[in-house]
Amino acid sequence: MSMHDGHRKRMRERFRAHGLDGFAPHEVLELLLFYGRARGDVNVLAHELLDTFGSLKGVLEARPEQLMTVHGVGEEIATLLSLMLPMFRRYSACVCEEHPRIRNRSEASAYCKALLAGWRTERFYVLCLNTAGQLLGQRMIAEGSLAEVIAYPRLVVETALNYNAHSVVFCHNHPSGNSQASPEDVATTLRLQRLLAGLSVTVLDHIVVAGESTYSMIQHGDSSHSAALAGMVTLPPGKGKEKST
Repeated sequence: MSMHDGHRKRMRERFRAHGLDGFAPHEVLELLLFYGRARGDVNVLAHELLDTFGSLKGVLEARPEQLMTVHGVGEEIATLLSLMLPMFRRYSACVCEEHPRIRNRSEASAYCKALLAGWRTERFYVLCLNTAGQLLGQRMIAEGSLAEVIAYPRLVVETALNYNAHSVVFCHNHPSGNSQASPEDVATTLRLQRLLAGLSVTVLDHIVVAGESTYSMIQHGDSSHSAALAGMVTLPPGKGKEKST
């Protein structure tokens, strides 16, 4: 057994015994790279990837063509690394399906974070609920640039009607990392609220996701728009604490 083979064996045994607890970012990448390169040292490549993309998060969010600009990364490794985040999204979607009721703000925030994890462009979703808070379905209404996303009113109304929704929760992400709602976000929410009110569909909240942070327009409405949003029926906070900015 070579020195590198011994290192690989020890890393795998460590993971099986303790999970990823205590693994440094470059060690997490090494463990993944073992399965993209059958033999040899991948420590240098792991560090080069972190240097290029700034963090483990940056590596996992990179597109395959971006990953392949790093020396030593071929199609197999690029595919492996870029597969991790979509797999997490699929897993998160399965978890959400196991808990299809959204009864409070904590549950809504958790669902929205899983739904929007890792996207580099803004995406706007409508979550449709029945009278018991059960999730009837969801629809991505629009995908925009890094700076903005446009919520198409006709599609929002169509979605609520198709699911026969009693209430809805809006959510979208801010890839910039600032979860606070913008004036445009508030204006869009108010416009959609007025449209849906005419159909007897209640807008419970609009949640903005930025990484691990969430911003509830209802919970954190500041003086510039809290009065305008005061007519919206809110979700109770829930037992858990929300991480917000």
